[in-house]
Amino acid sequence: MISSLTGTVESVGLNHAVITVSGFGMRFSATPQTLAGLHLGEPGRVLTSMVVREDSMTLFGFATEDEREVFDVLLGVSGVGPRLALAVLAVHDPETVRVAASSGDDKAFTKVPGIGPKGARRIVLELTDKLVPTGAAVAAGADGDLASAAGLPWMDRVLEALTGLGWTEKDAEKAVRDTVRHEPELEESGDVAHVLKSTLRHLGQGQSSRSGR
Repeated sequence: MISSLTGTVESVGLNHAVITVSGFGMRFSATPQTLAGLHLGEPGRVLTSMVVREDSMTLFGFATEDEREVFDVLLGVSGVGPRLALAVLAVHDPETVRVAASSGDDKAFTKVPGIGPKGARRIVLELTDKLVPTGAAVAAGADGDLASAAGLPWMDRVLEALTGLGWTEKDAEKAVRDTVRHEPELEESGDVAHVLKSTLRHLGQGQSSRSGR
């Protein structure tokens, strides 16, 4: 099995690229993010996963081991083929997928073209125990939202304060992520007191809206 390609980048398309290795041009499909890191005529390296079907053998390329791992796990979900798994990674980075799967956020998957509400619920159901957040900081997703505040220096202290006030760790982390998404300047400030105050205000607004229904 081919696990990686290292050679000269011969071509880069919208959803695929070709790397020449020892005289052989190896074509693979990849996300726009992975393809953006490859430059025509320059050395390039990708990790790969080969999907073998009765009538074809297709290579898929990834910039990181985490991307490849999430891709392989997604292939284990009923109804998810390699193209759809790659589409998920084109919309969300690996950590966002992990967070969405572990927190039951099926709406995150409906943002992927080709995945409807029923498919998203099935994906979350089947991935719940298979993908766990690594705690790495997550950059803004394709829709511009901050997917997770995990891994930031102040995060543990804010979560500790919120859980000490009675919120579960899951609810606390979701509240922080939602707050930082609406107030991105909080991430840059790293001010624990400021983040905590804003998160409590966010939680209070959420409770008020639910009680007013």
